[in-house]
Amino acid sequence: MGRKEDNIARATEVMHKRDKIRNLAIAAHIDHGKTTLSDNLIAGAGMMSEDLAGKSRVLDFDEQESARGITINAASASMVHKVGEEDYLINLIDTPGHVDFGGDVTRAMRAVDGCIILACAVEGTMPQTETVVRQALKEKVRPVLFINKVDRLINELQIDGPEMMARFEKVIVKVNKLIQTFAPEDVRKDWQVSVQNGTVAFGSAYYNWGMSVPYMTRSGLNFKDIFEHCAADDQKGLAQKAPVHEVLLDMAVDTLPSPFESQKYRIPNIWQGDLETPEGKAMMECDSEGPLSLMITKIWMDPHAGEVAVGRVYSGSIKHGESLWAIGAGKAERVQQVAMMVGGDRIQVPSVSAGNIAAITGIRSAAAGVTISRDKDAEPFEAIRHYSEPVVTVAVEPKAMKDLPKFIDALRGLAKSDASLQVFTNQETGEALLAGMGELHLEITVYRLEEEQGIKVNVSEPIVVYRESIESNNNGSAFEGKSPNRHNRFYIEAEPLSAEVVQALREGEFGDGTVRNKDAKQVGDKFAEYGMEKNLMRKIYAIHGTNVLVNDTKGIQNLHETRELIIEGFNEVCKKGPVAEEPMMGVMMRLVDAKLHEDAIHRGPAQTIPAVRNACRGALIRSRPVILEPMQNLRVDAPNDVIGGVTREVTNRRGIIEDMPVDGGTASVIGKMPVAETFFFEDENQKNVLGETLESCSTDPMTGWFRDGCCNTDKNDRGLHTVCVKVND
Repeated sequence: MGRKEDNIARATEVMHKRDKIRNLAIAAHIDHGKTTLSDNLIAGAGMMSEDLAGKSRVLDFDEQESARGITINAASASMVHKVGEEDYLINLIDTPGHVDFGGDVTRAMRAVDGCIILACAVEGTMPQTETVVRQALKEKVRPVLFINKVDRLINELQIDGPEMMARFEKVIVKVNKLIQTFAPEDVRKDWQVSVQNGTVAFGSAYYNWGMSVPYMTRSGLNFKDIFEHCAADDQKGLAQKAPVHEVLLDMAVDTLPSPFESQKYRIPNIWQGDLETPEGKAMMECDSEGPLSLMITKIWMDPHAGEVAVGRVYSGSIKHGESLWAIGAGKAERVQQVAMMVGGDRIQVPSVSAGNIAAITGIRSAAAGVTISRDKDAEPFEAIRHYSEPVVTVAVEPKAMKDLPKFIDALRGLAKSDASLQVFTNQETGEALLAGMGELHLEITVYRLEEEQGIKVNVSEPIVVYRESIESNNNGSAFEGKSPNRHNRFYIEAEPLSAEVVQALREGEFGDGTVRNKDAKQVGDKFAEYGMEKNLMRKIYAIHGTNVLVNDTKGIQNLHETRELIIEGFNEVCKKGPVAEEPMMGVMMRLVDAKLHEDAIHRGPAQTIPAVRNACRGALIRSRPVILEPMQNLRVDAPNDVIGGVTREVTNRRGIIEDMPVDGGTASVIGKMPVAETFFFEDENQKNVLGETLESCSTDPMTGWFRDGCCNTDKNDRGLHTVCVKVND
């Protein structure tokens, strides 16, 4: 039996002790040392040589991850850690740090209860650090802090003890400010990190040593010892006295919650069912004997086993050979294998019980965000709400038409394994539109098509996804939409929604899709909490993304029979706006009047949908439509003598510079830039600084949509004609 198999054998003995389980993620900005740290934790569990820890990058097992030196996929590893005489099962997930793969971080947070936030001691908190803290807190995942690369402060920057403390304090204050802002109100105070309570550690993942106040107390080490070891270039000796895996996993065991504790406050946040039902009680108690509730957070494409679904078991136990339902699927499917993960290795086990992370094969209907249960009518978990959305699109088509069937199947597989990727396919021409988080995300997707699937493709230049909205309203001047047979007329008024309501819609506060009549009152009351008219919003018909349709009519006969058709017309306009056929955002449309033919055959789909669609488009045109473009946060670090070239490049690309702090010989440019201008930005910056290396160049997930005069450009990019629309006053 190998090291990994032996470790998993021990894990199967511990997995049934709910108070001895810790599910945790490692999250940080790119290149702050997450995967290096994961190596150390795996080595500490005896699953690899300690000499290779930090160099072999066990959890970066994908070919592209090794080639590019970055984490692309969230990868998990289960290991056993001994504290005193007790064994603890650690289910660890290493998450990507690059902004293009932030969706994997969001999905990983659904599977864990605690999170180790890494911050570089030299760079401090960066844009993506703030993002991952926000993602963790949104899922009610408790954070602790590890300040990495402390050896660089001592050996490279030659700083003394007081200055080191000042840098640590700056990072801790920043992280606590984020917790104070984004954590649920009832835990904001308790979840603050501090050196004194043992929720902050520091060290060097690369040199395998770490330190915290509780460990200092136990070991007798102090800051003087750290400085002496670093100055003497004896960090190997320091790693033997204070191994980072022991410091951090002890901290996780002591300060982060077990599934038994965390599910009491996490389940009401991620599951909207009745907590008094057997299913609800089983999840609240993390009961391995209760009904099975498992949520899929990741799909792997294994070359031998096919689709591997990885997810968190919230209640019950999942066993090899049983038939299960993926909620929403048409039939039950048989579980072929149940396993626990260690990087790219799946080690089979007979079953996985509540509170753990399992990998299963055989459930082909599974996808990220899907609930697995023995009951096909079980209440599913709340949908995972991503912090950012796809804003860059490329068109892809196979070079050889004989590859078309294989190409379409490959795209389905890619879309299933990567929930952040959106795929739209033209079945006749074979052309597909891939919408992703950024250039790198789409580049790797195309690489997988060509190298892993063996399909050579033609790829267009990337274009940015815009949004359409309105600045005004057409109240009192409803637009009339007529059906093709002229027997049905619908009158629509449009108005913009407030920023607060749009944000709440984006976060899923009101749900999505058609609103059932029995739920309309409750949903309307929620809108009233945001300052909207309660009686009006209680007549809500549907929600599409951040757009709302309300029935503001009175006494229209037979209107209820066309309700679904009206919603369908509204949905079509939300997907393709009237100006540039881009998705609509932040609009409320009110049906204020309707005239329907008394005979149902004359108000069918072919008559009602076009009439509603035209009425909505006309109302939007009358309400001063605008095009919104996505913006990204930007931070560039460069030497002082070349920072001028960087600022010039940012300004030339319509960037907004908000701050330029200077730290020693390095200056930073902090600001915002339109996503459309970020293509090849880093390459251009390298040229502008005359061959100097940028210390870092990073963009945050899309931070907002801003008005842009790019309507005609957008239409030309997408092959649309510019049309002048005349609207009667």
